[in-house]
Amino acid sequence: MAEEQGCYWCSQWDEEISHIYPKTPEGKTAPLKRYDLHHEKPDVVLKKRVHYTPTFILVEDGEEVGRIEGYPGEDFFWWHLSVLFERANIPVGNTG
Repeated sequence: MAEEQGCYWCSQWDEEISHIYPKTPEGKTAPLKRYDLHHEKPDVVLKKRVHYTPTFILVEDGEEVGRIEGYPGEDFFWWHLSVLFERANIPVGNTG
């Protein structure tokens, strides 16, 4: 997750999702790692530069396989995340 200080939508995600995410099959399949957009560089190969926060980047074998730019709200977040897993052909429920 790319984030930055003062990001309203990052705070919304934290309030609505962050406490349950690690307990979900999605969170166990793709554990969340955070980085500050302006002060850190993620240890993955990105398809393109990150411009918006939050940006959720799905990574497999050290390379980006999909992303959600922005936080579309709780219901749409889970839907978008399921689409990312499906497009990347990553079965939810696998840990790694």
